This record gives sequence, C-alpha cells and structure tokens, in this order.
Amino acid sequence: MNDSKAGQRLDRWLWCARFFKTRGLATKLCQTGRVRVNRRPVQKAHHMLQVGDVLTFPQAGAIRVVRVEALAERRGPAPEALLLYESLEG
Repeated sequence: MNDSKAGQRLDRWLWCARFFKTRGLATKLCQTGRVRVNRRPVQKAHHMLQVGDVLTFPQAGAIRVVRVEALAERRGPAPEALLLYESLEG
C-alpha cells in the first residue's frame, strides 16, 4: 500500500505541521485519546489522515480546531507548515 495515496499518519502530520516539537510528543497525545478526527476520538498515532479532515486537540492549554489542507512531504519551516492547515477557531 502506498502511503501517499492512503493518507498520512496522524502523529507525523501533527509534527510536520509544527503543532508539537517532537514526533514522540504527538504520538503520546494521540495515544491518550484526546485527539478527535472528524469529531471521533482517535487513540492510534497511525490513524491515516486525508485532506479535508477536521482535527480537534489540546495544545498549550487551549483547544485547537484545524482542517487538513495538505499532507506533509517533510517537516519544513514554519511558513511552509502553515500551508498544511486552516485554523477553524473563533
């Protein structure tokens, strides 16, 4: 199965989009069940994301709600990471 066609792992996308400093931190958050993908709780870091999915998760004392706009090819600089999502918060 080709990952580029199937989607991208949730933990890797969160790290590439620069929501977490390390992929390990993103993985731990996913395993706690505190991440929702399209309103459904996810407990697996290997959950496959697709463009258009809406993520809800805690970060730095706030609840983040973002829509996946693109899948990441690499963890690039912050301006590049901003192109991966659209913030849906108030």
